[in-house]
Amino acid sequence: MKKDKEVRSSVEHIHWYPGHIAKAEKKLKEQLSLVDAVIEVLDARLPLSSGYENIKRLLGEKPRLILLNKADLTEKSELKKWIGIIEAREGFPVLPCDAKNSKDLNFIVKKAVELAEPRIQAIMAKGLLRRPARIMAAGMPNVGKSSIINKLTKSSKTKTGAKAGVTRQQQWVRINPQIELLDTPGIIPMKQEDQFRAKKLALVNSVSENAYSNEAAAQELLDILPESKVREYYKVDGGLSLENIALSRRWIVSGGKPDIERTCAYILKDFREGRIGKFILDVLPDN
Repeated sequence: MKKDKEVRSSVEHIHWYPGHIAKAEKKLKEQLSLVDAVIEVLDARLPLSSGYENIKRLLGEKPRLILLNKADLTEKSELKKWIGIIEAREGFPVLPCDAKNSKDLNFIVKKAVELAEPRIQAIMAKGLLRRPARIMAAGMPNVGKSSIINKLTKSSKTKTGAKAGVTRQQQWVRINPQIELLDTPGIIPMKQEDQFRAKKLALVNSVSENAYSNEAAAQELLDILPESKVREYYKVDGGLSLENIALSRRWIVSGGKPDIERTCAYILKDFREGRIGKFILDVLPDN
């Protein structure tokens, strides 16, 4: 992956001021006292950029289990390095996962229960009966919180969708007799000062499509991804450009011109579904 500073800024300045985000942050802080621990869901393709910068301010000392979701879309050895970095920085366990694979299900439940145990023991010490661990799911929009919950419940009790910010209302879900989980709306900053981070969030669909154009986002993606991988997937001859990709796939509009709109939509879809290859868009620290 190319270094951040080498990437050309082709996506227009991204702004968002969604009113429900401020309400969601306020509600999250209000509900925090009800839970024993938090499952923070990140997008494994953006292990740094998909983290909420103010998560510590929001959660305080509440124990966290950090899930790197959509790990199946990343290169395993690189993701392993990121897991070590995040665990060292945050001081909490980090697990890779994806909504399609249930092999890690028991381990996720076990870790969440372990994190909740100190608070449950404190409650029992006051003479109250043991209750299920109460866990909150939190994270940026469209990182896959609801899909993870559906995986844990082995059902579709929570509302999911492909567009950023589908979950708007908090809802409790009984995972099993050990865990009750509170799903929360996706939380993003009210303002995004780091525009390159904002652009990467747009590429993985964690930003509303109203905040950017597909053409600008697709061009940004071509600037970020290894050229050899993109060229190999689209069988491009000549320079790597939106026009040449369109021509290589014979996506043509009237007059024999390349269909740029269709090409951009496919480039973004192909990346998001892992067809071009397995990538992590954030760059590993030098040390």
